[in-house]
Amino acid sequence: MIIFSIIVGTFIGVFSTSILRWYLKRNVHFDSFGGREIIKIILSTLVASAIFGLLNIFFGYIYIEFGPELTETEIHMFEGYDKIMVQVLNSVFLVGAWTITYLVIKLLLKLNQNRIERLELNTSLKQAQLNTLKGQINPHFMFNSLNNIRGLMLEDVDKSREMLTKLSEIIRYSLTKNNINDIPVREELEVVDNYIDLSKIQFEDRLEFVKQVEEDTLDLRIPPMIIQLLIENASKHGISNLKNGGRILLAIFKKGDDLYIEVKNTGKLKISEDSTQLGLKNIEQRLKLLYADRASFKLEEISDEVMAQIKIPLACKSER
Repeated sequence: MIIFSIIVGTFIGVFSTSILRWYLKRNVHFDSFGGREIIKIILSTLVASAIFGLLNIFFGYIYIEFGPELTETEIHMFEGYDKIMVQVLNSVFLVGAWTITYLVIKLLLKLNQNRIERLELNTSLKQAQLNTLKGQINPHFMFNSLNNIRGLMLEDVDKSREMLTKLSEIIRYSLTKNNINDIPVREELEVVDNYIDLSKIQFEDRLEFVKQVEEDTLDLRIPPMIIQLLIENASKHGISNLKNGGRILLAIFKKGDDLYIEVKNTGKLKISEDSTQLGLKNIEQRLKLLYADRASFKLEEISDEVMAQIKIPLACKSER
C-alpha cells in the first residue's frame, strides 16, 4: 500500500501540476500582471485541485475494490477517501502551496532576467554612444565643407567666415550632445539649418530644402542628431547622385500620442555595397534603447522619392 501510495501520489501530483504549469505559462503574462491574471491563477489552481482530488478518489476506489484485503490501519487511513469536499480541500492546500512556490520562483527568475537585461542595455548604450560619436563626425562632410569654404574665400570672405562658424557649431553640437538623451526639436533644427547651409555651398541651386514643422512640436524632446542624420543620409545617398539635384522635405508633426519625423528626398532607394549604414543603424539602436518597442523607424521608396520616418511616443519619457 505504501509503494502504491507513493507511486500513485507522485503521478497525480505531477499530472495535476503539469497541467496547471502549462496553463500558467500560456495564459498568465507576468509582464502585465494585474487583476485579470490573479483571477486566472485562482481559477486554474481550483481546477487543478479538483483534478488532484478526483484522481485521489478514483485510485483509492481502485485500490479498495481490486487491491489486497485492507488491514485495520489501512482502513483507518482510507477513511473519507470518497468524500469529495474533503479531498478537494486537501488538494487546494497542496496545489495552492505548489502554485505559490511556482510563482515565487517565476518572480525571482523574472527579476534576475530584468537585471541581466538592464546590464546588457547599459553595455549596449555605451557602445551606441560611441557609435553615435563615430556617425556624427563624418570626415567626408568635414573635408568637403572645409574645401568648399576655402574656395568660397576667394569670392566672399564674410560668407566663408559665416560658414566656418556654422561648421564649428555642428562639431561642437556633435561632441557636447553625445551623452544627452533628448533635446528640444528647435535646437536640433538649428543644426539642420547649419548643415543645409554648408551643403548648399557644394550643391548650389541643385539642392532645395523645405521645412514643414508644426509650431507645437518645437519644444518636444527628441534624441539628438537623429534629424541631422536623416538629412545627411538624404543628401549623401540621394541628392548627390542626381545630376540635376532635387528636393529634401522635412516634416515634423503630431498624430495622436506620437511625434512623427519624416524626411523625403528626390531619388531612388539605393544603398551602395560599401556603405556601413552606420547612421541608420545608429538611429534604430538609440530608439530601441530609449523607447524599447514604442518607437519605430522605417526607410522606404514611394514613387520617385525616398522617405525616412521616425515615430516617437509622446505619452512616456525615455527609459534612460
